[in-house]
Amino acid sequence: MEADRRSQPLARDAMAYVLAGGRGSRLKELTDRRAKPAVYFGGKTRIIDFALSNALNSGIRRLAVATQYKAHSLIRHLQRGWNFLRPERNESFDILPASQRVSETQWYEGTADAVYQNIDIIESYGPEFMVILAGDHIYKMDYEQMLRQHVDQGADVTVGCLEVPRMEATGFGVMHVDGKDQIISFIEKPADPPGIPDRPDFALASMGIYVFRTKFLMDQLRRDAADSSSSRDFGKDIIPYIVEHGKAVAHRFATSCVRSSMENEAYWRDVGTIDAYWEANIDLTDVTPELDLYDKEWPIWTYAELKPPAKFVHDEDGRRGMAVSSLISGDCIVSGASLRRSLVFTGARINSYSSLNEVVMLPDCTVGRGVRLSRCVIDHGVTIPEGLVVGEDVRLDAKRFRVSEKGIALITQPMIDRLG
Repeated sequence: MEADRRSQPLARDAMAYVLAGGRGSRLKELTDRRAKPAVYFGGKTRIIDFALSNALNSGIRRLAVATQYKAHSLIRHLQRGWNFLRPERNESFDILPASQRVSETQWYEGTADAVYQNIDIIESYGPEFMVILAGDHIYKMDYEQMLRQHVDQGADVTVGCLEVPRMEATGFGVMHVDGKDQIISFIEKPADPPGIPDRPDFALASMGIYVFRTKFLMDQLRRDAADSSSSRDFGKDIIPYIVEHGKAVAHRFATSCVRSSMENEAYWRDVGTIDAYWEANIDLTDVTPELDLYDKEWPIWTYAELKPPAKFVHDEDGRRGMAVSSLISGDCIVSGASLRRSLVFTGARINSYSSLNEVVMLPDCTVGRGVRLSRCVIDHGVTIPEGLVVGEDVRLDAKRFRVSEKGIALITQPMIDRLG
């Protein structure tokens, strides 16, 4: 029986539970109207599509998403793009907003509470394993590999970990492990992170990905809920308790990272700041980017809008519709404007005599004539007035727009409206 079980994918008996309630305040105005997992990325997708696609591609057919902060945009996207899973095929897709199921006054108090409040829904499906995921990172990963390690090592919890240069791990939760990758201690944002035994110059940083057997997890959540001193959080409460009282094992991302023939490195990005968000999007314009969105073996699922093709018009000196080293989505019209190293989402209208260089433009934006934009992120639905110049005078930009530490200008419609 056990031999038969080893030949079957464990993902078939797992539920992926995505924690997607966070605001992502370091993205500033980009998250004024939407949660961080709902932020657009890569020309077609939203950030949450990566975690959900990883689950689907790994063979997991029961998915749930816990939402909280300004969830409407996220819920609408999930309803449109992820409604193809069918109960009659033993598949499920649940959107779980904080809904006062446990207390009439209680929002989700922490990441663990966001699971605890929905225990009855989870148990009604009867999954043997739970894969707890953060909904706000960009990466490709086969969770089946992590599930297999969890079972083979008899762990109580398996924690997904990145191998990062040791002194770059100070902003993470760090796993101190022994020679078999069993976690000795879990340290939140250490000033002097412990090295890995086989790579002392590197540390194991938590990815916010956890695998449990469902029954064990439910027992832990109930125990934690009864503890009045707990902050109801996986990283602060659940994981440290299991490290001390059970068997916690680290899973190295490099062993389950999915790479196409075009990808050399294990790719993982937290696009949680304006600079990181801009860089990750603009990097996609490279001839061979570190993240391969064209990998048909591991597709990133999303809501695919029915849109006409992109269109480029006019061909005269100074007024030529063109884009070089750029990603241009459907329903975009580049009318006598030039784009270089830019990423443009659907529905853009970019008018004559304008130039865009290293610009990330979210859906449904309009650029007037004679505009010059450089090193910008433009929010959804912004209309850029004729003749506006951004990216050539940082001091002037900072008076009108949000400018990041590295000089990237974030432009929203209220900022444009204040220009008068």
